[in-house]
Amino acid sequence: MTEQTHTMATLDPLPDSARLWVFGASRPLTAGEESRLLNEVEAFLGQWKAHGHPLAAAHEWRQGRFLLVAVDDTVSAPSGCSIDALVRRLRELEQEMELSLVGSAPVWYRTEDEIHRVSRPEFKALARAGEITADTLVYDLSLTRLSELREGRWETRAGRSWHARYLPTG
Repeated sequence: MTEQTHTMATLDPLPDSARLWVFGASRPLTAGEESRLLNEVEAFLGQWKAHGHPLAAAHEWRQGRFLLVAVDDTVSAPSGCSIDALVRRLRELEQEMELSLVGSAPVWYRTEDEIHRVSRPEFKALARAGEITADTLVYDLSLTRLSELREGRWETRAGRSWHARYLPTG
């Protein structure tokens, strides 16, 4: 009997302790690109395993820019090799779709009408210039557990996150 991998298009059923990865698309995707990306991720997660054991995985697409992938590691924990396989598949999709999802640690923030992706030095310069303030909405892609997402730490004010280190003091 073959074990089935369980994959969901929502993170809701997973426990707070689930392992989380957040990836940001370097540009807005067309509806067709979104569909393709999510279908490819769904297909990958549907066969994703660690040491031969299926992973209970889920994904969500948020705000037209962010791919969230989570695994219930109480069912079966992802291994280094399985995590590498996820990143490798996303890098393949980056090449095929001409966008960036993985790497380079950009900083993400939102203005009234747009989500922005900048380097850390650019973010720091924007903060020094007063264009980024403690009230600017930022996205923290460094979260590692679903509980952090549910606590509101993914999209939060710059003054309440690690982004605050780049804000002017006094």
